[in-house]
Amino acid sequence: MENNMKLFHGSAISVEKPKVLISGFYKDFGYGFYCTNIEKQAKRWALTKKPNHIVNIYSYTENSELKIIKYEKMTDEWLDFVVSCRRGISHGYDIVEGPMADDTIWDYIESYIDGEITREAFWVLVKFKYPTHQIVFCNDKALESLKFERSYSL
Repeated sequence: MENNMKLFHGSAISVEKPKVLISGFYKDFGYGFYCTNIEKQAKRWALTKKPNHIVNIYSYTENSELKIIKYEKMTDEWLDFVVSCRRGISHGYDIVEGPMADDTIWDYIESYIDGEITREAFWVLVKFKYPTHQIVFCNDKALESLKFERSYSL
């Protein structure tokens, strides 16, 4: 992870003070405040929100005192972690970063969990997906390293 990085969050509102919300469906890396370093991806997230489509921009400075795990790419370890989180099993990390399991990839994960495809078949199916990125801030301590810069409407 870079020492200082620009991150984006797609939403229906301007989020000047991010919070960790523990509700809804289980997500790739568990509950938390999700961002990405890919602005186009944040725009896609924002366009799914109603009634407004807002992209929030933050500056993130890495804090070496936090417990951080980063997956550079989709690996067996990443897959096992996502499956665990999607099943509601909590982890002890402050920040988790790595590729995103979008809806298509999640369908493949479900097929893998259900035994409909092998791990090897999963990797063949996801091989040609476009790059994605997500970083989740899992607690208030982690959110302290995230500073709101501005937001804009689409």
